[in-house]
Amino acid sequence: MKVKLKSQKSWIEGIFYKRECAKIIPTSRDPHGCHGGCQICQNLIRCCCGRLIGDHPDLDYGWPIYPSPHNRDDEEWFVDKHTKTSPTDAFGTINFQDGDHTYHAKYIRISYDTMLDQLMHLMITEWQMELPKLVISVHGGIQNFKLSSKVKQVFSKGLVKAAETTGAWIVTEGINTGVSKHVGDALKGHASRHLRKICAIGIPPWGVIENQRDLIGKDVVCLYQTLCNPLSKLTSLNSMHSHFIMVDDGTVGKYGNEMKLRRNLEKYISLQKIHTRMGQGVPVVGLVVEGGPNVILMVWEYIKSTPPVPVVVCEGTGRAADILAFTHKHTADKG
Repeated sequence: MKVKLKSQKSWIEGIFYKRECAKIIPTSRDPHGCHGGCQICQNLIRCCCGRLIGDHPDLDYGWPIYPSPHNRDDEEWFVDKHTKTSPTDAFGTINFQDGDHTYHAKYIRISYDTMLDQLMHLMITEWQMELPKLVISVHGGIQNFKLSSKVKQVFSKGLVKAAETTGAWIVTEGINTGVSKHVGDALKGHASRHLRKICAIGIPPWGVIENQRDLIGKDVVCLYQTLCNPLSKLTSLNSMHSHFIMVDDGTVGKYGNEMKLRRNLEKYISLQKIHTRMGQGVPVVGLVVEGGPNVILMVWEYIKSTPPVPVVVCEGTGRAADILAFTHKHTADKG
């Protein structure tokens, strides 16, 4: 169900864009020698963007889509080369129905290379968000993982207190699995006791979001279904986030480019002045809970940046967090 708002923000469509695959390049060759136009190819073989060949309604896939042996240059699919942009078609307000409570969140679908000054203008002016005094960027596993009750309690209490006392923005993937879900659980406990909602910004890839059709609409209020198909590789949004920036690179089921925009946005926010006279920027802090190799690479980028971004590692949460904690302990004395 979608409700059209009275105030049409046409300027959003003029500035923000979505991305869609513009060329079908199959991930594998059909063993039967088909050129891609048959029904079997359309329903079983995927393009390198992650969609099935038949899920490219605006592209003609009746002609041979497999490159000839003499022309193999086009076999590798690139976001910049093989996607096209058009005005965004998904922005407005999400209503999450969670039991007896309804939670609201602003959202927009944007291209991964969106200009940061325009994005900040949307957040501060249109969404009326207050410039934070701190950014807590939470990184960890995107798949579900368990935390012991003691660790979960310490994590939840510490995160909420830090955000509440400093007026911080919490930034996560915004999805309903992994570390983002643990953040959502912490925020839910806070929301049940307080009227004021902590600002939590979810920055997921558009292509991993379940029930995307619920979100299509320009300047709408939509009801979003958080239940997922258990067989789906996609994931739903976490209802405890207050804002969503859904990063579109034209792919489906893939992560990566959303993190580039997220990191660049954090850098841009850090340059904003909290106190004009003092010239003080917005501090950014990384928070690591569990996670895999990409989290370790992100921590490396944080500490190597200028100036370095401090990182808090939650030891005892598993995988990347425990490796980082162990490494720090055994290298601290050696510098």
